[in-house]
Amino acid sequence: MIQNNQAIPFNKENFKLIFSKEFALVIIISIPSAIVAELFTIPLAWFLGPMLITSIASLMGLKLRMPKLVLSTVLIFLGLYIGNYIDKNLFSQIHQWALTSLIMLIYIIVSVLIVSKYLQIFSKYERKTSIFSAAPGALGPLLILAEDEKSDLSQVATSHLIRLIIIITFFPFIVNSFYDVENIKNAEELIKDQNIFHLILLVISSIILIIIFDKFRIPAALLSGTLFASGSLQIADIASYQLPPNIIDYCLLILGSSVGCRFADKTFSEIARNALHSFVATFLLVILGLLAALAASVVIDKNFFTLLLSYCPGGIYEVAVIAIFFDLDPEFVSFHHIIRLLMILFIVPLMLKLIERKNLN
Repeated sequence: MIQNNQAIPFNKENFKLIFSKEFALVIIISIPSAIVAELFTIPLAWFLGPMLITSIASLMGLKLRMPKLVLSTVLIFLGLYIGNYIDKNLFSQIHQWALTSLIMLIYIIVSVLIVSKYLQIFSKYERKTSIFSAAPGALGPLLILAEDEKSDLSQVATSHLIRLIIIITFFPFIVNSFYDVENIKNAEELIKDQNIFHLILLVISSIILIIIFDKFRIPAALLSGTLFASGSLQIADIASYQLPPNIIDYCLLILGSSVGCRFADKTFSEIARNALHSFVATFLLVILGLLAALAASVVIDKNFFTLLLSYCPGGIYEVAVIAIFFDLDPEFVSFHHIIRLLMILFIVPLMLKLIERKNLN
């Protein structure tokens, strides 16, 4: 079923949605919120401002919609931006990533077991619903699996969305407070005299690989396909292109707004009912992620905030954006979140089968 949810939806409905009133409203309220957030020097202003204002507007009943074609385009550009960090030196440390990936596997299993048990006991979630809600990420694929298992989609979606809002609202402030960000602006210097044909080649190559990855059901095809295309072309010295910071700001605006638009079918009362337990579940996942990051710091020499982001229970694209903004090894963080997604899609169905087998016995 996952393959039916196209990574790049070239269809009439999506093209029409680009010119819809619902999307126009998203832009109208998002741009001022980003500017205001920037005036108050809020970290990731062009992401957090639009995310918070569209979340509130959606919950208040304003009809907002994010065209998936627009979001997919933005995610390709963000993937190309991350691809700039991939070079030949990266392969010298990949062997260490096997150990950090093993830590990721243990983190996911322990997280699902502990958090799902908490949700069953205190939130009175049905067992399958609690497992889907406890998984640290992968909301889209999990909703498809939850629908197949006749679980409560609303509870699963609400739990993940509240967690996502908590993580990506507070984490930038934490990093901004404890991490030296003096060098971030240096990374924003644009390379002059770039070849526009390199950008065209990168985009075309990315689209081709995204379609192939999507066809073979590779999770996060938009990110993994773009990273593979841009990384390969850059390492081979065929093409490279550094996108200007203002383009990235517009990408952040769209991505942040898309998070808020996910609350379109939710109400304040529904969010309030789930808020407390979602906060506790998020706290447990963050603590477990912190322990995983500490374990990973023993086997690999990385900035601790990079490791913490790698085990952060947030959305793959949203967390990648934080890594980009703070220059925290975005390629390392993205790789681990793609691995996490693959592991969750393997572990959750396996746990459900074990539950069914136990119930039959």
